[in-house]
Amino acid sequence: MLRNAPFALALIVAAGLAGLGAGEAIAEKADRLKPLTVESDQPGRIDLANQFVVFTGNVVVTKGTMVIRAVRIEVRESADGFHNAVAVGGPGKPATFRQKRDGVDETIEGEAARLEYDGRADTIRFVGDAAVRRLRGSVVADELSGQTVAYDNTSEVFSIVGGAPSPSNPTGRVRAVLTPRQASAASPPASQVTPALTPSPTLGDRR
Repeated sequence: MLRNAPFALALIVAAGLAGLGAGEAIAEKADRLKPLTVESDQPGRIDLANQFVVFTGNVVVTKGTMVIRAVRIEVRESADGFHNAVAVGGPGKPATFRQKRDGVDETIEGEAARLEYDGRADTIRFVGDAAVRRLRGSVVADELSGQTVAYDNTSEVFSIVGGAPSPSNPTGRVRAVLTPRQASAASPPASQVTPALTPSPTLGDRR
């Protein structure tokens, strides 16, 4: 279904809900099964036969709690209803990503020159001068940076790769700042505490 507005073009693609049991899936994990909405300042190119769309100009993509902002974005829908998206930023304006975590007041957010979202695998790759953060409420808890950062929302595992030096990362090295969860009398029992995100065993400077 296509809706035209004076300054925005929106495309809503209904994703299949097969396999989602009532009450069994946690909302944030189910983001990949939610409808995808794309809005932009400029008219988009829509190829319904091949399930492919391109939008440019202050593009905003939403899918459940996930929000992607970019200068340009390409979206494809596979035959089984999953979405793949490639979002590209512009000079001085990287593409950005934001999504809630399951069952806790925490959010994953980040930016890079290019974002690659795979709806089937439920992964997001931040490519080119990437920076990713985990927030507890509104407070930054963990920070990761490198040439490429990949996040698997299903396993909650990060992979970080270094690259060539850049203005924001002169050494080209990867960097991770992990803040421990503070213990207090008000904290819930350990069995109820969601563990911190786990860096991938591949964490390191791979050149």
